[in-house]
Amino acid sequence: MRKNRVVVAMSGGVDSSVAAALLKDAGYEVIGITMQIWPRQGETWDRPGGCCGLEAVDSAKQVAYKLNIRHYVLNLRDIFAQKVIADFYQEYNRGRTPNPCIRCNQHIKFDTLLTRAKELDASFLATGHYARIEQTLKGYQLLKAVDPSKDQSYFLYILTQKELKHLLFPIGNLHKKEVRKLASELGLPTANRRASQDICFIPDNDYRNFLEEYIAPLPGDIVDTKGNVTGKHNGLVNYTIGQRQGLGLTSNKRLYVLKLDAAKNRVIVGNREQLLNNALIADQLSWVSGNAPETHTEVTARIRYKAPEVSAALSTDNGITRVQFKQPQSAIAPGQAVVFYHGGIVLGGGIIEG
Repeated sequence: MRKNRVVVAMSGGVDSSVAAALLKDAGYEVIGITMQIWPRQGETWDRPGGCCGLEAVDSAKQVAYKLNIRHYVLNLRDIFAQKVIADFYQEYNRGRTPNPCIRCNQHIKFDTLLTRAKELDASFLATGHYARIEQTLKGYQLLKAVDPSKDQSYFLYILTQKELKHLLFPIGNLHKKEVRKLASELGLPTANRRASQDICFIPDNDYRNFLEEYIAPLPGDIVDTKGNVTGKHNGLVNYTIGQRQGLGLTSNKRLYVLKLDAAKNRVIVGNREQLLNNALIADQLSWVSGNAPETHTEVTARIRYKAPEVSAALSTDNGITRVQFKQPQSAIAPGQAVVFYHGGIVLGGGIIEG
């Protein structure tokens, strides 16, 4: 592999555009690749400002032309459908709350795309993620971004030493306003392109409508914690843990969704205090160092993106990892990721099971 050749995953946004520009300025031979993951065969939908649509491909091509670098469009529709979209359906069908961005990073960007980068004789794959990588005597560390408001390390806990040695995150040391300023100074056509905040493959972020196209809603009972029927629901996919609005219940108390019971097709509701839990069980653990920390390790943990980091203790017994919180946490949702930190270092994470 050529040591100075790097493939940059160009989404058509300002972050990946500046990442490519910084790497070229640093002397790398830069090749841009835009993943084509949507629309599927026979569909023409495209999201203005979104990731990986037709507009995004065109935007990335313009940046590549401006930087005078090679640019390719890579068709990853099939594997994206298999690894990300199918999982999205299946998890919701089980009454769980998946995070498709983590699945995309795990199976698409840092697996399939990284493999393609190596096939292009590149030593590195770079992205516009707000996170940092640091090499130490003990290996590579994954660190939070300098800009806490944009930190994306939560989505990257699945990275291990195998991937990190081939990855670059050029904007992890910058604040978003600095990235915008650099893009403007460099005359990049993406300088003022709005950021995409939604799930890339769901129009208007209406995931309920998207799911109902593929999962037939199955009405069932809404019950309290004692099993008493309090109302009817119109399909589990329309509800999330912690939800209060739109339950359609008549009650003099504020009720929240506590649990989605897929086995019995029930929505279980209760009061706000019943949303609190002192602990969770996690599965599918991934550790950045390659080794699980010692049992009863003190960490900080985040139970969903943008959730605050809270003090917790990890313990493993008979292969089951338990996360015990110092203070009760609200609306812990099975299917979401729990990510562990030590200061600014990402230790790893897993999927919440219960």
